[in-house]
Amino acid sequence: MTDLPSATSPSSRRRRRRGGKRALRIVLLTVALLILAAAGGGWWAYSHLNGNIDSVDLDQAIGDNRPKKVVAGAQNLLVLGSDSRAGANGDLDHGDVSGARSDTAMLVHIPEGRSKATAVSIPRDTLISRPECKDADGKTVKAANRVMFNSVYSLAGPACVVKTVEQMSGIRVDHFVEVDFAGFKGLVDALGGVTVTLDKPMSGAKGGLKLDAGTHRLNGTDSLKFVRTRYGYGDGSDLGRIGLQQQFMMAMLSEIKKQDALGNPARLYKLADAGTKSLTTDSDLASLTSLADFAQSMKGVDPDTMETIMLPVAYDKVDPNRVIVAEPQAGMLWEALRTDQKIPAEAKNSPAKG
Repeated sequence: MTDLPSATSPSSRRRRRRGGKRALRIVLLTVALLILAAAGGGWWAYSHLNGNIDSVDLDQAIGDNRPKKVVAGAQNLLVLGSDSRAGANGDLDHGDVSGARSDTAMLVHIPEGRSKATAVSIPRDTLISRPECKDADGKTVKAANRVMFNSVYSLAGPACVVKTVEQMSGIRVDHFVEVDFAGFKGLVDALGGVTVTLDKPMSGAKGGLKLDAGTHRLNGTDSLKFVRTRYGYGDGSDLGRIGLQQQFMMAMLSEIKKQDALGNPARLYKLADAGTKSLTTDSDLASLTSLADFAQSMKGVDPDTMETIMLPVAYDKVDPNRVIVAEPQAGMLWEALRTDQKIPAEAKNSPAKG
């Protein structure tokens, strides 16, 4: 019988070296494949989320006739909620309505230092002067007086809403973000729901949400009904609905903070995927990196210190179902935000309260 080579023989050492090199190559190859897979998956995720975002070039759409920025470090963000029934949105609201309007509009002012914020809701039934605008096809939409604020979006799109708000307020809008029904529902469901508390029952009138007084955990579909409830809570006015929208926004921001959603990659991806599917922004925000940088810069804003205000309005004397901007309160409010100053108490006093 042939003697086997000893463990210390030259041939054994050569085999071990060859085996060790093969093992090392296998390990290195495996690591390389994992890195490529991770990079590929990351690139796919980035491309997928980036591709979800629609954008509008505000400077091109509005032109040069825009307010000057007064405080360089402050930011003004216009948040729009569209009531489009197109695509998946039609399954969430079956109202017999064509086109789309800005169902919700909030101008969020973040002062220099970015440690707090103020959100000003603009009632959709406010009669305003619409400036001349270009629609999405480049056609001119003529200026008009005494038109409802929420009609501006349907006639000329989000850039015209930005231009209208800028001319109303004299404030330069740095960015805008628009989310439709499906995007809103997806964000709430990605969070696992949002908790709200009612001090009185919500009746569910005209197909709205029915809730007892107390605390409720709402999924995406019920959250959409909650923020769109008008006739089943309070005085049934659009002004009363603004209170519900502001309450829900604060609850949603608190939920994001509570879950540390921005610090959890898996949860953040889920939120981003849900949110960007129905997201339109200005061109400066229309990428994941830009959105992430903006969100990171806002981390110091605490929902507990965020102030919510309704633009001061008064009932219109010709049509009591509509409201007009109340002066001098609105002028004082806009001036305080434009110059990054404390908002006077009088500027928060709306003659029409809802």
